[in-house]
Amino acid sequence: MDDKTLRQHVIDELDWEPTVDAANIGVAANNGVVTLTGHVSSYAQLIAAEAAVKRVKGVQAIAQEIEVRFTGAAAHSDEDIASRAVLLMKWSAEIPKDAIQVKVSKGWISLTGDVEWQYQRQAAEDAVRSLVGVKGVSNLITVRPRVAAADVARGIQQALDRDARLEAQAIKVTVEDGKVRLEGRVHSWYEREAAERAAWAAPGVDAVEDHLVIG
Repeated sequence: MDDKTLRQHVIDELDWEPTVDAANIGVAANNGVVTLTGHVSSYAQLIAAEAAVKRVKGVQAIAQEIEVRFTGAAAHSDEDIASRAVLLMKWSAEIPKDAIQVKVSKGWISLTGDVEWQYQRQAAEDAVRSLVGVKGVSNLITVRPRVAAADVARGIQQALDRDARLEAQAIKVTVEDGKVRLEGRVHSWYEREAAERAAWAAPGVDAVEDHLVIG
């Protein structure tokens, strides 16, 4: 696919995504690398825009240069953001009680603490990134390994085998000290993310190194 066609496909996908106001988003494509520029009114829109671009066939990498710009009442103090973030953590059934610490500086949230599962780590980030006034989220939460590396690798490989979207035999999985390394080849960014999600779903995984090649 040539760059002109890829760029148009990305623009069409952004326009199609109902949670994104793409009016102020610029798109450029160069050898499969898509660069996003411009601005949106919330961090949630920024994340949604990036997810939309990843769905487009032919996208191999994304350069994210979109800014979050608030207008009028959208600006909130760091104290307000932190208070609301803590309340959301307490109300979530997926996040262990008192496991996560929240810090807010100039609209940017930093999350720290320890959890047992990656889904708990992701739930904490999902809970706060849609808050009004948030410019970004740094998820520094640690997933503590609690199972043997061989069991983790076997579980991930079995999950890949079950996924109809993937050719599991083309993907090699290795695990060491809670870190998963994926190697091999997939056909699209969507398949690559599916493999990553399978790896993150394993208990005790605190990092995933994705060396999968799209092609």
